[in-house]
Amino acid sequence: MKRRYTTLGAGFAALTALPLILSAVMAADKETGHPKTPGTDVRYQGAPVMMKPEEAKETLTPKAPPLTPAEFTRAKQIFFERCAGCHGVLRKGATGKPLTPDITLAKGTAYLKVFIQYGSPAGMPNFGTGGELSASDVELMAKFLQHEPPQPPEWGMKEMKASWKLLVPPNKRPTKQENSYNLSNVFSVTLRDSGQVALIDGDTKKIINIVKTGYAVHISRLSHSGRYLYVIGRDAQVNLIDLWMKKPDNVAVIKTGLEARSVDTSKYKGYEDKYAIAGTYWPPQFTIMNGDTLEPLKIVATRGYTVDTQEYHPEPRVASIVASHFHPEFVVNVKETGQTLMVNYSDLNNLKITAIGTERFLHDGGWDSTKRYFLVAANQRNTIAVVDAKDNKLVKLVKDGVGKIPHPGRGANFVDPKFGPVWATSHLGDESVVLIGTDPGKHKANAWKVVRTLKGQGGGSLFIKTHPKSKNLWVDTPLNPDAAISQSVAVFDINNLDKPYQVIKIADMAGLGEGPKRVVQPEYNKAGDEVWFSVWNGKTQVSAIVIIDDKTRKLKQVIKDKRLVTPTGKFNVYNTQHDVY
Repeated sequence: MKRRYTTLGAGFAALTALPLILSAVMAADKETGHPKTPGTDVRYQGAPVMMKPEEAKETLTPKAPPLTPAEFTRAKQIFFERCAGCHGVLRKGATGKPLTPDITLAKGTAYLKVFIQYGSPAGMPNFGTGGELSASDVELMAKFLQHEPPQPPEWGMKEMKASWKLLVPPNKRPTKQENSYNLSNVFSVTLRDSGQVALIDGDTKKIINIVKTGYAVHISRLSHSGRYLYVIGRDAQVNLIDLWMKKPDNVAVIKTGLEARSVDTSKYKGYEDKYAIAGTYWPPQFTIMNGDTLEPLKIVATRGYTVDTQEYHPEPRVASIVASHFHPEFVVNVKETGQTLMVNYSDLNNLKITAIGTERFLHDGGWDSTKRYFLVAANQRNTIAVVDAKDNKLVKLVKDGVGKIPHPGRGANFVDPKFGPVWATSHLGDESVVLIGTDPGKHKANAWKVVRTLKGQGGGSLFIKTHPKSKNLWVDTPLNPDAAISQSVAVFDINNLDKPYQVIKIADMAGLGEGPKRVVQPEYNKAGDEVWFSVWNGKTQVSAIVIIDDKTRKLKQVIKDKRLVTPTGKFNVYNTQHDVY
């Protein structure tokens, strides 16, 4: 009787929640101008985890609904493709809520089916009604989530060495630039769904080469010299591209794990380009490599205790990494534990790490204009943490005034006419753009607090951008469910921030056909007089790069090419090399 009561209780709770969920989903999934685009595609989703289901060993939970081996394999595949990006491989939660058996068993199958089928007002996609999962798969996942999470394999030095390919040794590479490109104005453009990057000449707007990389490249970073381009895919593959070659291409490749987001290179005087570092989501660790070969040298795990409750976390993912300009150190931000690690690479055998407790759920961020202070978003805590890379200490947790789920990319630095130097972030969860004072000297009263809040077009913003030579502040909103918003950008006049933003309809300028046509990531050229936008369409649809004259805010050029498959992030060589944003 007791078991029956629990099941009925879960079913009743699910039915009670259903009207609220349905009303929210119906409101979100009304026609928004995204032709032939599933409802799930206009909601925030984590990217697939590039793990093979058979590699993750399952553990049957006696009290959970029974599953056959074939059902378990199918459920693991769905979870890695649809769920792990938000909820974590071990289901401990991050962007999404925890889904461990102590929670899911109490909810029961009926309750879980409702949320998988219809989504939630908090942003979970409606996988059932959106057509992503069949009715049988929805029920399968509701059962699967009540079992212990399958354990993926570890990835250590043996596996890294086996994956490492030195395609062109350093002594076989050019001794000088063998092409005539203006390399400082080349763009590395992520072609998300084709596992490639497009190298585009910023002067001629012509494609130099399409380079094979890992899946869904997350970022591109430049060596201190500007010669080498490092890209990392979400599948944890790092590619090293030599821009001096007659036709720039890969010279080394390695897999540092099974899922990743971050890569950078050493920049401190005397160590320029000596080391590269890659941080992984799974396994939770970072790897230091030779800068010119990607040979793995040192692996460090990030498993540990959370900064707030001091609770052990088995899956603290490395979210973002930057290279310090003040010490021979990498600044490594660990998402789930809220630890910012200052990793000193001057002696790898006697590695020194200063652990700075910041805030949980660290994500992305960037330097202030002096490159002394790193500002990183703790997005699920609606907080910006400020770390002093010179004195190696936490300066401030900026909470008051920060909006919902800050997502700055690397942020934007400029001088506010009233409050002095500021760093700005937009948000995934609301329309606000907040400006944080960054000058503890002449503008001490404004330092490390929100000094101004602008109202943008809406939530769903991923990137914000300006340039030292520009008076414009550009804000994208690619994940907003309204097509009119996701297909356009807002631009503010830095000299007159009380003035309303102007809407620029970037997708219309591209002249594409059907599809979501999300407009994502403004990126400046070296001169700061052009700003480039990706018009990110479906994999089988036509995408484009739209280039705007920054001064006039008018269309300058559209780059269309069938090889530009799902373009997203763009990284100008000079601006990325010198941390200009």
